Amino acid sequence: MLSAAVRSFVTYLAVSIYVLFAAPIGMALALTFRSKSILYALGHTGVRLGLATSGIRFRVAGADHILRDRSAVYCSNHQSNVDPPVLFEALHPRMHILYKAELDAIPLLARAFRMGGFIPVDRRHKEAAMRSIDAGADSLRAGNSFLIFPEGTRSRTAGLLPFKKGGFIMAIKAQAPLVPVAISGARDAMRKGSPIIRPVDVTVAFGEPIPTEALSLDDRDALVTRTRDAVAALLAENARIGRARSEVGGRR
Repeated sequence: MLSAAVRSFVTYLAVSIYVLFAAPIGMALALTFRSKSILYALGHTGVRLGLATSGIRFRVAGADHILRDRSAVYCSNHQSNVDPPVLFEALHPRMHILYKAELDAIPLLARAFRMGGFIPVDRRHKEAAMRSIDAGADSLRAGNSFLIFPEGTRSRTAGLLPFKKGGFIMAIKAQAPLVPVAISGARDAMRKGSPIIRPVDVTVAFGEPIPTEALSLDDRDALVTRTRDAVAALLAENARIGRARSEVGGRR
């Protein structure tokens, strides 16, 4: 526990110092050159720093399902606070994120998020949330891909929580495909309510894209069900592979 606590402290300190210096420089350069590419480059560097310092490694399965040539909505389960940085690194060099509006309480980070095209969602206010969904649909049409966590919060168990519909409405409005994503192992890295980050191996699996062409908002419930079932199937496959590896390791 002590080593994990020390490692966590070093991780928080290193990332905080990095953000403190890199964010203002990145925002100034982004404004000067009218390009957010520098923000994404600095963001990925910060994520790699945090993952390396904390000892978190990840492997990707089904990478051929990542859509490189068009915008899409990547729909993932949510196990812990390490999910967003792992997926930000694993998914796409310019991945946009729908994030909780509560994070706007961190002014420097919030400013960098907004300049990078991330969109805050305030689920406490329906009209504000729908404006965010419309902004996300416009961004998808402009060619930007998004990561969503439709459970809305971290699940305390291996099971999936009910999926909220906002991200699916966004995908339908933009006629953008949904890509199911399952992240496994992250719960062991950082349990809900604990600041300690433990070194673990995480698996990120991608499922076959689900098209939304010709769907209307009346189809959103069926789309939610189909996507949730796909994420659940990926999680089950991750668990099966994990058990098989444990058995092989135990026989050595």
